Amino acid sequence: MESVEVVLAMLLAVVASGWVGRILPFGVPLPLIQIALGAVISGVFRHGVALEPDIFFLLFLPPLLFLDGWRIPKVGLFRDKGTIIELALGLVLFTVVGAGYLVHWLIPSMPLPVAFALAAIVAPTDPVAVSAITSRIPVPPRLMHIIEGESLLNDASGLVCFRFAVAAAVTGSFSPTRAGLTFLWVALAGIAAGVFVTWAVSRAHGALLRRFGEDDGMPILINLLTPFGAYLAAEHIGASGILAAVAAGIAMSYVELSGSASPSTRIRRNVIWDTLQFSLNGVMFVLLGEQLPDIAREALHPPGGGAPLDPWWLARNALALSLGLVVLRFVWVWVSLRLTILNRRRLGQQVFKPRMRLILATSFAGVRGALTMAGVMTLPLALEDGSPFPGRQLAILLASAVIVVSLLLASVALPRLLRGLEVPLEPEAEQEEDRARHAAVTAAVDAVERAGRAHSGEPDAELHAHAWGTVAGLYRHRLRNIQLGNAAGPDVQAARQAERDYRLIALRAERDTILRLGRRREISDEVARKLLREIDLVEARYRES
Repeated sequence: MESVEVVLAMLLAVVASGWVGRILPFGVPLPLIQIALGAVISGVFRHGVALEPDIFFLLFLPPLLFLDGWRIPKVGLFRDKGTIIELALGLVLFTVVGAGYLVHWLIPSMPLPVAFALAAIVAPTDPVAVSAITSRIPVPPRLMHIIEGESLLNDASGLVCFRFAVAAAVTGSFSPTRAGLTFLWVALAGIAAGVFVTWAVSRAHGALLRRFGEDDGMPILINLLTPFGAYLAAEHIGASGILAAVAAGIAMSYVELSGSASPSTRIRRNVIWDTLQFSLNGVMFVLLGEQLPDIAREALHPPGGGAPLDPWWLARNALALSLGLVVLRFVWVWVSLRLTILNRRRLGQQVFKPRMRLILATSFAGVRGALTMAGVMTLPLALEDGSPFPGRQLAILLASAVIVVSLLLASVALPRLLRGLEVPLEPEAEQEEDRARHAAVTAAVDAVERAGRAHSGEPDAELHAHAWGTVAGLYRHRLRNIQLGNAAGPDVQAARQAERDYRLIALRAERDTILRLGRRREISDEVARKLLREIDLVEARYRES
């Protein structure tokens, strides 16, 4: 019963964090509010819950990473694949070496393998934390795609480095060849497992659907279970369940293009996924906050009567490590960018030289999150000879501090660095959207006209002619708007915006009327719900356009 109460308290904290974030005048990021509420639940009310890394990895990461992989723009992901791989693999290895030696220099008492293990677990950025920070900051689309792609793919390299650093600390031996082969297996097999599970589930679901039919909620439930299947399948063969969940989500975006899901299923599924994403994101940070009081207490007052650590000494080292990670990231981004510019000039390609603010923004966008916390909690308690694992509590505390400091640095620095930043325009996306709209509307007009002419010789031909003429007229109006929009004149754009505003005013008037009729019981609640749903869907389309 107590576990249920803790879960309900965490969900209530997620709800409260949204209101607190709106009340605070300083624009405090939602993850920091949720971490603070989690610390209050654990430190003040004594109702925290211990983080079980295996359960955490299984319950939280697969659905969130699956959804991120599903929704990330694939054009940007594959277009900038070189840059993303440089960050997801090269930057992680560079960070492990640089931050490992930095930690060992700051804290000589921490063995070098343990310092490398700490550096490895704080090297990967967290996709959930990145999304949470950037959700309220206007980030240039291309930069956002690169940061998201990096955070989705760098977990495998970081966790492999962490695994071998821990093994070196425990056994005293390390094999670079074995580490490289393990990384290849963990990454490639994980990606293959994710793609295969999504493909197999989709094929099996399609076959059963054609043979037996199904209830409306079944495809949504199958969709929700797919990331867990991909994660468990990869873990079963010793591969990366994290990459499997990401690959399953990317594969799902292509499966969706088959059009097998019905419109109502897509609408309901999006609502469910949005709610699940908001809830799990929030609970992750609340859970992270709940760990901090006990971690700080055990580090400052070690169990077994050890000497307590100086809080200011801990704060200085945590800040130095966090700033060191930013500096290492800045150096890697700057050097790789210079090499990219030189290579493009050598090939005679057009070169855009980004401003220093963009490089700094990329450096501060390396946010760490609950993945780092869950990983560092897997540090073993003892070495092979039975002696305590050296520096375990200190490593956990430093990793926790890096998470909080990286969130603070990003929330303070990114809005200032990105304000008014000029980046290369990406007109291709708008042109693609206009071409797609034009093709879809043209096909709709042709289909309606063909269907209308098919009834030309029937007794009710006049009725059909009026009906298809009305529908075709609406589509031709949309087609004219698209063609005028392609002219890109400011007056045309203003006219389209004005028409959109008037349509929204009309829809609000419709909704208010339906609600008034429902309150007066002049229509049934069933009719009111049906009409309100129709109005809401139309309004959502205009608000997204």
